[in-house]
Amino acid sequence: MLTRYLTTGHVSAPITLPTHTDTTAARRTDRYLPGGWSLHDDSVHPSPAAVTITLGAAEITSDRDTVHVRLSTTAARTETLAYVTYTALERVRQQQHRVTVHANALHTPAGQAVLLLGAKSSGKTTTSLALAARGWCHAGDDLVVLGDDDRSDGHGNVTVWPGKPTAAVRDPHQPLAPKPQHPLTPFATRPAPLTWIVRLAVHPALTTSALTGAAPVSVNERLRLHENLARYISGIPTPISGLTGTPYGTVWPLDTPALARWRSRLLTRLLTCRFDYLHAPDPDHAADLLTQRADAA
Repeated sequence: MLTRYLTTGHVSAPITLPTHTDTTAARRTDRYLPGGWSLHDDSVHPSPAAVTITLGAAEITSDRDTVHVRLSTTAARTETLAYVTYTALERVRQQQHRVTVHANALHTPAGQAVLLLGAKSSGKTTTSLALAARGWCHAGDDLVVLGDDDRSDGHGNVTVWPGKPTAAVRDPHQPLAPKPQHPLTPFATRPAPLTWIVRLAVHPALTTSALTGAAPVSVNERLRLHENLARYISGIPTPISGLTGTPYGTVWPLDTPALARWRSRLLTRLLTCRFDYLHAPDPDHAADLLTQRADAA
């Protein structure tokens, strides 16, 4: 076995791998994950928690300090190694008061972070591209890392750390083809304070555009936010057998009552930000509304 240090998702921790593990495919995911994916011989600020990878029938167990992941020999040679280890470090992230969320993020021209929420195909990526054309800066597509300070009174700041630096954009001339990944430019190189949350619905069937306040935030919205904050601690999006055959993955045993309490405090802080709902027939109308509101703020 070989112990090195893995950095991904803006945290670093020791990782033990089978000797001679081929990490070529895993390293290729560096531009698809927040904070990249890289192995080092040492680390400046490693976490005391660790990840171990062994070979065999797919399984996940954990104890207080270590997540133990068993992968098939085939899965360990593929990008699965990177995505599984990213998820395995989610507990470390949350212990350090950071969390992976499904969202897009941008910096306004004034340098403040805006979080775009929405279901799959709600227009997050296309609206982000339209905003970048208007002078905004990308800070993550689909995957973003949120963090907060150590205050426990519910009034601390929420920070957006740079997320996934590429976006899957469909070629309109090949609507059935897989969406290729494109690098996002310009892209943020530093975290920024979160000041605005927008839940998007962009669809050509809509005939009008509107940006309306979400306050008071509904119970359903609180539940959606709660589910988003807990998504990666449960590992639901990360099958441990790769994508050949039927993807297999249990709910990961990573969560703790302390982390659940922290996520509840983070949700309270999120709701102190300006929170709006936006609907528009196309990304340009959505981007125009957001730019006008940002300029007026």
